[in-house]
Amino acid sequence: MDHNLLIQWTTQRQLSIPTLLLKHYKQLGLKEDELVALLHVQSFIDDGDGFPTPELLGERMTLSMNECAEMLGRLIRKGFLTLEKKWDEQGILFEFYTLEPLWVRLLQLIKGQQRQEQDQQKESQEGLLYKRFEEEFCRPLSPIEAETLGMWLDQDKHTPELITAALREAVVSAKLNFRYIDRILFEWKRNGVKTVEQARAHGEKFRKYQHTSPKQEQKRAKAESYPGFSWLDQS
Repeated sequence: MDHNLLIQWTTQRQLSIPTLLLKHYKQLGLKEDELVALLHVQSFIDDGDGFPTPELLGERMTLSMNECAEMLGRLIRKGFLTLEKKWDEQGILFEFYTLEPLWVRLLQLIKGQQRQEQDQQKESQEGLLYKRFEEEFCRPLSPIEAETLGMWLDQDKHTPELITAALREAVVSAKLNFRYIDRILFEWKRNGVKTVEQARAHGEKFRKYQHTSPKQEQKRAKAESYPGFSWLDQS
């Protein structure tokens, strides 16, 4: 093959096939011949022909003209292809295909899978959190305790990591009960603490203030009314 011809052939505008479509067309319910037909339609659209006929598709595919016509109709019925109408500048009505329904369904599939993965990850984290509480309490959680733990996650929007940090504080303080842990979380939320790092910094700030105060007895008495925020290094 002539070298210049080879360069011209390889540098022609090429159809870009989204990798996500290749990975998920089966999950969308597309068969291989339907996928190829859609890619050919997109190729015609990119070349300026928005309404390729079954005859033109048949020239490219191993299907007959009638089979291509049936294929286009099936893709429209299955919601992968849409035939739309539009008036041009001369007032002539013309028809054209669009693959927008295909891209919308692909996007919905990807988003759905991402949500499912996030939900599974959340369930796994929550399961580990429940297990950690039961290990520290050396018993199964009561229904009320389990409900409280769920409220911390769903209503108060505390992260599993922050709840685990509050549990650790309760263990170190030898006050292992849900009321005490709830007071820790309430105090952290009141002070804008949302991460484990912020909780650690808040605890250090509290201890520093506690040591420099001239009224130790008053501070000690006050400390009994809310958590002391001692910190135990993560294990």
